[in-house]
Amino acid sequence: MNPRAHVYGDAIDTDRIIAGKYTKTVDLSELASHVMEDLDPQFMTRFRQGDVVVAGEHFGCGSSREQAPLALRAAGVRAVIAKSFARIFYRNAINVGLAVLEVPEHSIQQNDELEIDLGSGTVKNITQNQTCSCTPMPPVMLAILNAGGLVPFLRNGGSFEGQH
Repeated sequence: MNPRAHVYGDAIDTDRIIAGKYTKTVDLSELASHVMEDLDPQFMTRFRQGDVVVAGEHFGCGSSREQAPLALRAAGVRAVIAKSFARIFYRNAINVGLAVLEVPEHSIQQNDELEIDLGSGTVKNITQNQTCSCTPMPPVMLAILNAGGLVPFLRNGGSFEGQH
């Protein structure tokens, strides 16, 4: 079964991804249970493991809290697709092993079924029979994602030498 899209608008800030009152916990299941609840209280009832969050411009703006991408990953979000990301959110997402794809031109709608290929940088919308290209991700970032995040990448002997 292909992941489904959960579509939101522009400027979704980190407080709407995970409310500040939950950022004191280190319990990932607690974080996951509250992801997106201020933006979309029904998110976790519609969400299936491996689904994708899709948004417009500047996803993850606001504070630099790492808990926002961590909560999405802990909830089982496969990837976040947006027209653009706040740079600190983008980097935090890679660091915690959450795939983020910048697709400046997309027409993905709620519940569209998607296929994502990080290696080729493509998102195929099965529902609409369209394929979009994402902004290419540097090889080191792909390596970090494939390792499950920055810490596992470094623990497994990952290196930044020669990477761009």
